[in-house]
Amino acid sequence: MVSPYSMLFSQVFTRIEPEAAHRLAGALIRATGSLAPLRETVRAVLGRTATAPVRSVFGRELHGVLGAAAGFDKDATMAAGLDALGFAFVEVGTVTALPQPGNPPPRLFRLLPERALVNRMGFNNAGADAAARRLARLRRSPHGRRMVLGVNIGKSKITPAAAAVEDYTASARALAPYADYLVVNVSSPNTPGLRDLQQTDALRPILSAVRDAATAAAAREVPVLVKIAPDLADADVEAVARLAGELELAGVVAVNTTIDHAHGPGGLSGPPLRPRGLEVVRLVRRVLGPGPVVIGVGGISDAADVEAYLRAGATLVQAYSAFIYAGPAWPGRINRGRRG
Repeated sequence: MVSPYSMLFSQVFTRIEPEAAHRLAGALIRATGSLAPLRETVRAVLGRTATAPVRSVFGRELHGVLGAAAGFDKDATMAAGLDALGFAFVEVGTVTALPQPGNPPPRLFRLLPERALVNRMGFNNAGADAAARRLARLRRSPHGRRMVLGVNIGKSKITPAAAAVEDYTASARALAPYADYLVVNVSSPNTPGLRDLQQTDALRPILSAVRDAATAAAAREVPVLVKIAPDLADADVEAVARLAGELELAGVVAVNTTIDHAHGPGGLSGPPLRPRGLEVVRLVRRVLGPGPVVIGVGGISDAADVEAYLRAGATLVQAYSAFIYAGPAWPGRINRGRRG
């Protein structure tokens, strides 16, 4: 049976330019999070429940395993609404040290037959200081303190590679006090030269500096993970995983979007990414062993995909594209028992 959301998506949203549709959805999610009666009503109807499977990660209890992937809430304005809709945790960003407009539009595209997306956004965001102010306000509220919140940080476009360490640490200092974990994003295809930072010689000083800066800024140990691309060769995936283990990072997020597609510039997300995402999670888990966190992301559409990632070695999973295609009831439904 076709759901009401599927009919709305096919008849209305697909007639709206994708980025404009995202802005409209974002406004609704922000309103949901900011108005307490609406937020609690949505949580009661659509959100995860106290009976959802509970696991302890990052020193916090998570009700469910599915979180909101970075990229959906770049400016940390929707976290409370996404939490009410049933995500077990929310990762905001990617946030850069400096404000930047991103790449020129059009820069977000639907691939309807594949239920996939291609984005060439380019880390459009208002910068780390603006995100920090929003997160500080959120964390002052009881519902904000209850949330499990990650922050994904990337390099500012105008910052040269030689100054990447300082750029990432500036973001870490600003945002770590409000984060349950930080993710160092060196794997977006939409910032020129960024993926070169996945080479271990370039990556080591960034990860070390972010870890130290985050701990100092938050006056506690903030878990730090690194997000890697699916397009790395297996040997390079293993090298990054070994580096994460050597530096005693909290873990790895696998994977970012892929450039291995025929739809022009930008990164592809959604079901076509799932096979490689699972392969990378298996590789990372084999190198890291049982302890560190592995967050699996890429092509998760239903409960079977969630289970496949968990069997491959993921501790938690994240989604973005399926939320667009399946609608607001989807994350809560998955986290209430990973059915449907």
